[in-house]
Amino acid sequence: MAEKKHLRSSEWFKSDDKKMNFTHRSWLRNQGYPDDYFEGKPVIGICNTWSELTPCNGHLRDVAEIVKRGILEAGGVPLEFPVMSLGETLIRPTSMLFRNLASMDTEESIRGNPLDGIVLLTGCDKTTPSTVMGACSVDLPTIVVPGGPMLSGRFRGEKIGSGSMNWMVKERQKLEGYTDADFIEAEVCVARSIGHCNTMGTASTMATMVEALGLTLPGFSSIPAVDSRKKLFAQLSGRRIVEMVKEDLKLSKILTRKAFENAIITNAAVGGSTNLIIHLTAIAGRIGVDLKLEDFDRIGSKVPLLVNLKPSGKHLMEDFFYAGGLPVVLKELKELLHSDSVTVNGKGFSENYEDAVCYDTDVISTLKKPLQTEAGIAVLKGNLCENGAVIKPSAASKELMQHKGKAVVFESIEDYHNRIDDPHLDIDKDSVIVLKGVGPKGYPGMAEVGNVDLPEKLILQGVKDIVRISDGRMSGTAAGTVILHVSPESTVGGTLALVQNGDLIELDVPNRKLHLDVSDAELAKRKTAWKAPEPLANRGYVKIYIDHVEQADKGADLDFLVGGSGSKVERDLH
Repeated sequence: MAEKKHLRSSEWFKSDDKKMNFTHRSWLRNQGYPDDYFEGKPVIGICNTWSELTPCNGHLRDVAEIVKRGILEAGGVPLEFPVMSLGETLIRPTSMLFRNLASMDTEESIRGNPLDGIVLLTGCDKTTPSTVMGACSVDLPTIVVPGGPMLSGRFRGEKIGSGSMNWMVKERQKLEGYTDADFIEAEVCVARSIGHCNTMGTASTMATMVEALGLTLPGFSSIPAVDSRKKLFAQLSGRRIVEMVKEDLKLSKILTRKAFENAIITNAAVGGSTNLIIHLTAIAGRIGVDLKLEDFDRIGSKVPLLVNLKPSGKHLMEDFFYAGGLPVVLKELKELLHSDSVTVNGKGFSENYEDAVCYDTDVISTLKKPLQTEAGIAVLKGNLCENGAVIKPSAASKELMQHKGKAVVFESIEDYHNRIDDPHLDIDKDSVIVLKGVGPKGYPGMAEVGNVDLPEKLILQGVKDIVRISDGRMSGTAAGTVILHVSPESTVGGTLALVQNGDLIELDVPNRKLHLDVSDAELAKRKTAWKAPEPLANRGYVKIYIDHVEQADKGADLDFLVGGSGSKVERDLH
């Protein structure tokens, strides 16, 4: 007979210290738990990011109850716990400021409690990477249950994305005469069901990422939040995590170098968000995989775009699911992916997707007939971004991929808002908007403001896109020729801080170049005169963040959080 696996929770419930056994079990008894809950059953923590302040995750309380059913059926003990929930739509100044804090909450909640395995309930953008980061630093058996996208938005006969409509408000107001009443009606029509954004924005990208990493049951990430199959997969995930504990299938056994490469390739094929770079790099840092910014270009930039979804295409996540979802894409990519990577169901990557069928080739294309031949993230280098910058070619304008233009500089986001619609602003369709002070330290938190709106006078001229450069991020629901994540950022004295109005900037995406046409001597002179801005906080978590956050090319994690402390806690509480 095989030796029974030692459970971490037994250190709380079945140790040699009778007093502590009594203490740990007795207080749980007020919930009515029977004796056998403490007799060697795996204890599964359900890490719930539900919050009424996070609308995208507003249904996760119900999902937790379904996961519990599966855990109980498999002989486990489910214990649900909350962690900080990051809602992209409400929290200020940006949810990215608190991603690392939420990861700390997740990490310490897992490590400090009698848990043998973890189920992460995720949805809105940062709830996925933050909980995965925290779980990686403890390294227990873990499975992800993604909350799922909303149904497609429907407004006056038009199919509209719940995220992409945000970036159309100014244009619709100026060019189509939308009134306040029109926008109020659209608010409800666009977000018409539970779930997160229904485009291939960052939330859907993160769900795709965790499946490509092997952290969800196959096919889970594409299912809309309201579909009954979401409940089915949640219950099966509850069953599976108990088996993972018995198999000791930890995160470190799944999240290998190959898994991260699979995620990069998949992100390119689905037209995923540039935010994947920040989050995947941070996750890799927690689990001990050396992932560099250049890897995203080297591994993913030549991958074709196969998925016709907003913002790179025209369809939405609901259509993607009906067409066969991510399993179809992963089957199509089998020659490019590491097929032997282990996933949470214990099977190899390719085995999970060999039976996938495509039901709509307008939504999911093939490698032989892709929507774009080279769609992955491009990493730029040059004197304007010594450590790198990124652009999403699938969402950019082809005619602007090689461009020279004069800089129109905004020193802060407030400066931008104050001046962008000034009719006297010296800007035209060939100009390059340069936005400073929105990086990790500068905002602080590296907000999604890089895809700033065009000036009203250019919109009225019919201009749809111009080159925009910043040290910030861009929403995954947005499109445009937008250069992001410039590193080093302006606030720490990167070259971006030295750009002045009228400077000529050259963008050359095919040759991966971003160059400020100013001599080294002049830049040195400007650097001598430059003064670092005062920090925007002098206390609390935000001060800790500013003092310790790494630059964008390293994933913007806090320097002291990289890596992990494992699951062992040496001291007891009494």
